[in-house]
Parts: sequence; structure tokens; C-alpha cells
Amino acid sequence: MTYEEFFAEVKEQFQKADVSHVTEHLAYQFNITGEAEGIFYVEVKEGKLYVEPYEYYDRDAVFTAKAETLKKIAAGEQDPILAVTLQKLKVEGNIDKALKLKDLIESAKKKEKKDKKKSR
Repeated sequence: MTYEEFFAEVKEQFQKADVSHVTEHLAYQFNITGEAEGIFYVEVKEGKLYVEPYEYYDRDAVFTAKAETLKKIAAGEQDPILAVTLQKLKVEGNIDKALKLKDLIESAKKKEKKDKKKSR
């Protein structure tokens, strides 16, 4: 898998998150190691979500993981806190803000389930 393919998949997952209720600014940088190596960021600003394939210098937290691990986390198949415990995900920076990543992922999963019900 190339970085471009990986980024497209992960961006699609993150874009499902409902951030309309998030009032604080969140900025995460993701460093991908191994296959599909690269960098991207996720930012929540003024109730909008941005996912871009660039380095983000004014970030709250940096997450480092293999593409496979991050794909599972973004899809809601791997708990990010458990991934840290298992040393599959490294976190640096503001831990309080880093913990909010789990909320973003959970809101994306809820929206995905809701959309599936609507399409039936």
C-alpha cells in the first residue's frame, strides 16, 4: 500500500467524525512508519474537521504508528488507549487533548452506523 492510498482511506474514516460539538482547537500530527510511511494531520477548528497530508507544527499531540495500526484505530477496530498500552502507538504532547482522539473516532463510528440505517 502506498502512502497516498493509506492517506485516502484514513482521511475518509476521519471525515465521518461529527465535530460540531467540539469547541476547543485540537491538532494532531500522525507519523506513519514502515509501509506507507509519511505524515499527516487532523485538526478540529471552529467546529470543522481538516485532514491534510502535511506536517503540522502547532500541534497538540503527535501519534506515531505503523499504517496498519493507525488504519485499525481510525476505523474503530483498535482502541487507541490499548494500542498505547501494547506499544503499537506512541503519543507525545498534550495527553488530555490526545485522549480526545478516541471521542473523534467514536463519533465517526456512530455517524457511520446512523448513515447505514438511513440507507436501508
